Amino acid sequence: MNTKNLVILSLLAGIGVVLHTVMPAFLTIKPDMMLAMMFLGIVLIPEIKSVMLLAIVTGVLSALTTSFPGGQIPNIIDKPITALFFFGLFLALKKYRNSIVSVAVLTAVGTLVSGSIFLTAAYYIVGLPGPFAALFAAAVLPAIALNTVTMVILYPVAQSIFKRTKLSSASVIQK
Repeated sequence: MNTKNLVILSLLAGIGVVLHTVMPAFLTIKPDMMLAMMFLGIVLIPEIKSVMLLAIVTGVLSALTTSFPGGQIPNIIDKPITALFFFGLFLALKKYRNSIVSVAVLTAVGTLVSGSIFLTAAYYIVGLPGPFAALFAAAVLPAIALNTVTMVILYPVAQSIFKRTKLSSASVIQK
């Protein structure tokens, strides 16, 4: 893991925490925009050490900025599991890795998994302030849409920046 990669991951985590902080809450739960930044970091720097570091940092930062009552521990549980799941799916799609469609679909699936893990962990640890289905519909479904649109916009930009600056990334290889 080199310094450039750490700086890139730090910037993505910082952007994610700002987006997560300013996102309005609905029924005490808000769509997790930090996931999009975590997924972008995984796609740009697909190394297990970077993935785990980013997942832990994202989990802690999400826990610090959550509006969900007692959502700190579920956030810390959710992010590493989601990151490993996303990373595994990303590695499995070697042939389609640079496709914006595959990155968008992975983001949607990853957000779905993250929301499910978060709500399930919150249910067992602190309880839910409403029905699971209502919270899922109010927060996870909008988060899927927001994160997917965010990734569709940001991924080509980040890919272009990586190519122009000649930053090393296993996923941004010349086609």
